[in-house]
Amino acid sequence: MSGSSKPRVALIAGPTASGKSALALEMAVRERGTIINADASQVYRDLRILTARPSPEDEARVPHRLYGHRDAADPCSAAEWAAEARTAIADCVREGRLPILVGGTGLYLRTLLDGIAPVPPVDPVIRAEVRAIPAGAAHAMLAQVDPAAAARLHPNDTTRVHRALEVVRSTGRGILAWREAREGGIAERIEGEWTMLDPPVAELYARCDARVGAMIAAGVLGEVEALLARELDPGLPVMRAIGVAPFARVLSGELGASEAMAAVRQATRNYAKRQRTWFRHQHP
Repeated sequence: MSGSSKPRVALIAGPTASGKSALALEMAVRERGTIINADASQVYRDLRILTARPSPEDEARVPHRLYGHRDAADPCSAAEWAAEARTAIADCVREGRLPILVGGTGLYLRTLLDGIAPVPPVDPVIRAEVRAIPAGAAHAMLAQVDPAAAARLHPNDTTRVHRALEVVRSTGRGILAWREAREGGIAERIEGEWTMLDPPVAELYARCDARVGAMIAAGVLGEVEALLARELDPGLPVMRAIGVAPFARVLSGELGASEAMAAVRQATRNYAKRQRTWFRHQHP
């Protein structure tokens, strides 16, 4: 037991298929906990199978929060999730339950812990102008007006280069300065207990592959078919979830099931590798 007066919050993080959900369930049963989702794809109700959300049976064993609570047409930002997570944590503390955050979306967890930069809305005219500039040219312009940000960004990192340039042009203040003024973080107000899962690569990749096979058996093609029937904006986060595009091609007859499974396995392994690298560079 900690002698701190701060509320205790458990955080279980790591790459996809590393066993986070099983560990969280074990902890929740043992310590009267509530599991709070910190996975950007699992917030959407439309893709339980594809995103490997906890089963209805597991959800019935202990309280689960922020799983499948958003419609696919309603994109969830890191700031919105963090606000919902703060509410869920406060509810747990009031109920005498242990909040257990579990997920692999590092941006979500960092936004919750460190807060978010209070950048004002960017002028739409400036945004349109900046986003029409090729990445290399935009990076050169950024180096002139915000050299500190430019030094941290690769010239081909189009999204981040454009974001940094539009922010400094719209606000007159560099994006790094805005980030130093982050607000809303809870790191200093909780007694955080981190568990970072990092299984050996061969084991992790085998688990990724097995997960894709389990999806097929569980009926993922029907789930993706129902999502496609909604004719949603293809730019929505849920439409870019790993597996949606290959399985959609199976349904349209453009791709065989075995080829789609191979593509999803590879994409899942690639994602797990990126997560693994990111989490290894984080300090609790």
